[in-house]
Amino acid sequence: MLKFSILSILLMLLTSRETKQSLHNFNASHELLKYSGRYEFLTDSTKALISSGAYVQFNVQGDSLNIYLQTASSARNYYVITVNGTYRKRYKIEGDSIQKIGLKLPASNQNTIGIYKATEAFNDRIIFHGIDAEALLPLGEKSLKVEFIGDSITCAALSDTSDMPCNEGEYQDHHNAYLSYGARIATLLNADFMLSSVSGIGMYRNWNDEHLEEPVMPQVYGNLYLNTDMSKPYDYSFHPDITTICLGTNDLSEGDGLKPRLPFNPEEYTEHYIRFIETIYAHSPDTKIILLNSPMIQGDKNETLVVCLKKVQTYFKTDKNKEITLFEFDHLYVNGCNYHPSTEENNMMAEQLLPTFNTLLNKE
Repeated sequence: MLKFSILSILLMLLTSRETKQSLHNFNASHELLKYSGRYEFLTDSTKALISSGAYVQFNVQGDSLNIYLQTASSARNYYVITVNGTYRKRYKIEGDSIQKIGLKLPASNQNTIGIYKATEAFNDRIIFHGIDAEALLPLGEKSLKVEFIGDSITCAALSDTSDMPCNEGEYQDHHNAYLSYGARIATLLNADFMLSSVSGIGMYRNWNDEHLEEPVMPQVYGNLYLNTDMSKPYDYSFHPDITTICLGTNDLSEGDGLKPRLPFNPEEYTEHYIRFIETIYAHSPDTKIILLNSPMIQGDKNETLVVCLKKVQTYFKTDKNKEITLFEFDHLYVNGCNYHPSTEENNMMAEQLLPTFNTLLNKE
């Protein structure tokens, strides 16, 4: 009788342990998985993370988790995982087969997980297939949305040297959109965010192109993939409370010094900027816009840029319902790769910008 009781208890404990650790599959279309940024519904069970910092977030129960990801091509790509708001690390993903990533979690009752695309749209999609978890739990809604429009600075390109030094590897090897100034501000504000940014792009011309061969931001912004593919339009479903625009670094650049480069045209730049803001207001009429100068430009070029931005700001002052703020970085942030802001400097930029956000949101 005693032997039977001990055996029964052992079986109950083993069964309980197996039940506790059993994982169930939840595909990418499950209603408790929340997406933000530019993403695409590929099939009923797969979603593509497209833009810099595009992410899926969810709450799980249990102390372990499997994540299923895939790159859309064989080129290596990068993503970031956060657990309960804490940055885990930036992970590399290669090949075009589905990869299973197992995670041990710190607590068994509830953990909030975020999966963020670290690279920008032209570095190809990261395809999310779903997860294995003990259970999915509801994720609270965030009341605030913010969008950051820009170029490589906003992408946080050339900022992260944690895997390899500057000037080694390929362009995407130094991207980390999760550590961009925009993503950091969103984290500090507990806001959903979207980065609409493309390296090398400008408002009326690009880093090394006089708008002859390459599109500029006003041309690609309305396309989901931030390129010239008009067959996949962006649906403008993300309505930000605050929108920042940081474009002008490439318009004012001198290119590679090999291709012909005309002098900067302030009138054309300003006109394109005004028309672009009108597009933004057409889809998000209540958003508050912050115009940023460049953290990579100083001296006469910065003065020229600020004069143009003030003209843009003045143009909309007649409409009392449109609130446009001009923010100027007070010094250069260029200690990343190729004169770009580093991850540490992106954090400094976020801290410098945050009071402006709080003022617009009527926060102390």
